[in-house]
Amino acid sequence: MDQPYFTVTAELEGRLGRVGTIHTPHGDIHTPAFIPVGTAATVKSVLPETMKQLGAQAILANAYHLYLQPGPDIVAEAGGLGAFMNWPGPTFTDSGGFQVLSLGVGFKKVLAMDTNRVQADDIIAEGKERLAHVDDDGVTFRSHLNGSLHRFTPEVSIGIQYQLGADIIFAFDELTTLVNTRAYQERSVQRTHEWAERCLAEHHRLQNQAPERPRQALFGVVQGAQYEDLRRKAARGLATIGEQAGPAEGLAFDGYGIGGALEKQNLATIVGWVSSELPKDKPRHMLGISEPDDLFAAVAAGADTFDCVSPSRVARNAAIYTSTGRYNITGARYKRDFTPLDPECDCYTCANYSRAYIRHLFKAKEMLSATLCTIHNERFVVRLVDRIRAAMLAGEFDALRDEVLGRYYGTSVR
Repeated sequence: MDQPYFTVTAELEGRLGRVGTIHTPHGDIHTPAFIPVGTAATVKSVLPETMKQLGAQAILANAYHLYLQPGPDIVAEAGGLGAFMNWPGPTFTDSGGFQVLSLGVGFKKVLAMDTNRVQADDIIAEGKERLAHVDDDGVTFRSHLNGSLHRFTPEVSIGIQYQLGADIIFAFDELTTLVNTRAYQERSVQRTHEWAERCLAEHHRLQNQAPERPRQALFGVVQGAQYEDLRRKAARGLATIGEQAGPAEGLAFDGYGIGGALEKQNLATIVGWVSSELPKDKPRHMLGISEPDDLFAAVAAGADTFDCVSPSRVARNAAIYTSTGRYNITGARYKRDFTPLDPECDCYTCANYSRAYIRHLFKAKEMLSATLCTIHNERFVVRLVDRIRAAMLAGEFDALRDEVLGRYYGTSVR
């Protein structure tokens, strides 16, 4: 890349948090930033143009889902992910590893994180059939759509993401759970490291094959569950991978993802371990968070960007984010409530529609209910992270954190 890929403009005094800018072929991303999830090249029920209007800087789509439907060749023929979905800004795709492994063992959107269970390495949801099998070379799995058999390796995942054409892509990694044994976590970290080397090598090969294409940035993913030594080892290994002998010799990641199993109360600690080991001049993406307390904790510990399906998913189930907490709009108290979802919100929904009307939409099972609530929830999280970024620049991070979290978790919506 001609210019530095990531520039840091301010740091959070005494902590690892910082303000910066990620430079991509389709525009800059000012960090910290929340990246809404458009799994199948769409944030469910919301136009891409609306996502831009509500302040989203980038969209993250899923390689697994787009591979199965409509197929990466079709997205490539359309001109890449952004052109396919009519999104003008930067795009991310994750590697598909989470979906291959979580859906493959029957857990749908989540992994088994119940720490009260007996430790085991053959994790599968009750009453489900295993649809994914991991070996050192990759993962064999059956589609959750029709049961057809497929094979993902590091090279296949990178090839799919290359066709999808996102600005930022992720290395293929193995997902573990908090129930897996320590011995398995150790093997998994090593396997993910070896896959990372192969991803770098394949990424380098494909980029050189078509040097005229806009360069995709490749992020390595740090695993290691809740073990400090494994998290630090994984981070150091990815950070120095280009210095080591092997298929990716001389190459390096453009940024890093922080993923895998962790308990909420340990989030900040784990992000801090990882951030302290990773290069300061490269961005760090925290996979799968959007709750206000998690965002403040992760930012302070050094994470730069975040993605999560939760704002749109809970919106479709009538859960509304507000400055004074979360509530369900279908409650009887809102039947004649003609105020906005959140009087303090500046989104399109709150400017034009009432709680009574949106409650009516849910009760009538109208699709517009999902659209209006998703717009609101996505705007709430995007705006919150924008406020965090502004507060960091103004030296007011702690004051904003105390105010926001005190109101969000300390009071109930009326």
